[in-house]
Amino acid sequence: MNWFFPPSKGSGPLPLNSLQQQRQRQIESLKAAHPSLAEIQKDVEYRIPFTINNSTINVNILLPPQFPQDKPVVTVYPPVGHHLIDSNNGTVITSPLITNFGMHSDLGKVIQSLLDEFWKSPPVLMTSGPAGFPFMYKPSGMTPYPSQAFHYGPRHVGPSQTPPPGSCPAPSPAPMPHPGADIAHGPPRAPAYGLLTDLPVPVPTGDSQAGLNGHVYKMPEIPESFPELCDMSLTQLSEMSENENVLLEFFVGLPQLKHVATDKEEFITNIVEMAKKNLQMEPQLEGKRQEMLYKYEQLTQMKSAFETKMQRQHELSESCSLSTLQARLKVAAHQAEEESEETAENFLEGRIDIDEFLTTFMEKRTLCHSRRAKEEKLQQSINTHGQFPPSH
Repeated sequence: MNWFFPPSKGSGPLPLNSLQQQRQRQIESLKAAHPSLAEIQKDVEYRIPFTINNSTINVNILLPPQFPQDKPVVTVYPPVGHHLIDSNNGTVITSPLITNFGMHSDLGKVIQSLLDEFWKSPPVLMTSGPAGFPFMYKPSGMTPYPSQAFHYGPRHVGPSQTPPPGSCPAPSPAPMPHPGADIAHGPPRAPAYGLLTDLPVPVPTGDSQAGLNGHVYKMPEIPESFPELCDMSLTQLSEMSENENVLLEFFVGLPQLKHVATDKEEFITNIVEMAKKNLQMEPQLEGKRQEMLYKYEQLTQMKSAFETKMQRQHELSESCSLSTLQARLKVAAHQAEEESEETAENFLEGRIDIDEFLTTFMEKRTLCHSRRAKEEKLQQSINTHGQFPPSH
């Protein structure tokens, strides 16, 4: 029955070609530059959330099949207004870093440059947008991705065996080609995916399947042969091969599928319980959110007050610096000297008597020399200790 299941894990992975190796290097660069990167579809689609002005915006990165020969498609959600984003839909990033992306570009650095630009010039949320998150934006002309599904091939028959009449499964009808598929270069491909519900389901194998939340589920071992078929007659095998309902009934009764169904029910129960707990924590989360917003507002006000006081402190420091005091003493000494000279001129012209001249002239000259002496001492202090001498 190995025609019903994919090949076993012992066959080993296929070697990567040069384009696939470059693709992996670009993905590793993206993961190294952005620790918060979320993988939506392995090696195809990734998402980076970032918060600006209390609004969370998701940057979605889609890698086409021929990446990095073909440039990536980078979109944002919800729709925003920005000079790097297409104004028609508000989601597609049209930055030259993306439109000029080439084989030698670094995807991690390109996305980081876009995020830095968003921080410098925050985008503005649009009032309306499409419902749901567009996990993959498919521009016109992009080759769609191949669908993932079980491979139904003919049952293997050994060289000494002959298949009973009608025992081989009827070949499935050839799938209809997709309008965007190239029939001459390979099998038809499925269209690109839109919402999360349209993403392909990976083929279950014997290896562990890891989900987006890190949960690892171990698929049951698939036997190479089924003892139940040995006890069936040739007629029963022929009927099972010809009748799809009988074949499905047989597989539904297998212990492996029953085990998967049981695990599925347990997962559903756990998810429901977890969702109920999350809903119960919603009021507490909302309270914490309001508290955080209130504290953020307080922080903004305190920051503004702190900057005002820092500006005032800087002005006061400048007014009390040694160079400022020296400049003021120089102006005051020059002013006292001019006043003494004016007093001398008034005495020579006979406007004041000798007693008044001696009193006023000596007072102004003493004040002038005192200020010049203080200015010289300040200059020595500046040369020794700088503008702001150390406090003791």
